[in-house]
Amino acid sequence: MTQLSLPARFDSAFAALPLVAILRGLTPVEAEPAGRALYDAGFRLIEVPLNSPDPFDSIAAIRDALPKDALVGAGTVLALDQVDQLADIGADLVVMPHADTAIIRAAKSRSMICVPGVATATEAFAALAAGADALKLFPAEQIAPPIVKALRAVVPYSVRLLPVGGITPDNMRPYRAAGAAGFGLGSALYSPGLPVAELATRATRFVQAWAADSAKQ
Repeated sequence: MTQLSLPARFDSAFAALPLVAILRGLTPVEAEPAGRALYDAGFRLIEVPLNSPDPFDSIAAIRDALPKDALVGAGTVLALDQVDQLADIGADLVVMPHADTAIIRAAKSRSMICVPGVATATEAFAALAAGADALKLFPAEQIAPPIVKALRAVVPYSVRLLPVGGITPDNMRPYRAAGAAGFGLGSALYSPGLPVAELATRATRFVQAWAADSAKQ
């Protein structure tokens, strides 16, 4: 069987469920069970922010535990040396809160998917010129659906826009109507120390909300 390229795997994962699980505060001992619970719920995009305890160990544990149709990597990537560390452990994703073009280029040079954070059209186009694979609209609490709609009018429609920050199962629909292609899910999905059973329950709620909204599109 021909192995899919990483961009093709990203497209496939996004098509399966365009929701990114953000596991801020996850510890390595929790990593594999959390990753499996999310995968079983339908998630195929998982990030562990680098301001979590021993994040590289957690990322490696989840990456090793899940099939290749899941993409696993880091959020809150702020330094070039972190990109190399992620590549060395087989991470797939580099997600950032900002649009540092040097980090974007470094991630692409190590053949990883990069999703930088942007809040303006200027940042969006600079990130795309540097090679960004999708754009994280952050913080979404400050980027209301009308702003998403305005960005959608100028950013090529093929570029995926993912609001992140304050997203819940109940507030996705207006963002989707404005042109959001998916979402990053933080504390409404996971908080430090959350039992795996509760993570699975929350994950299922998000999956169900996405499916219900899709049916109404």
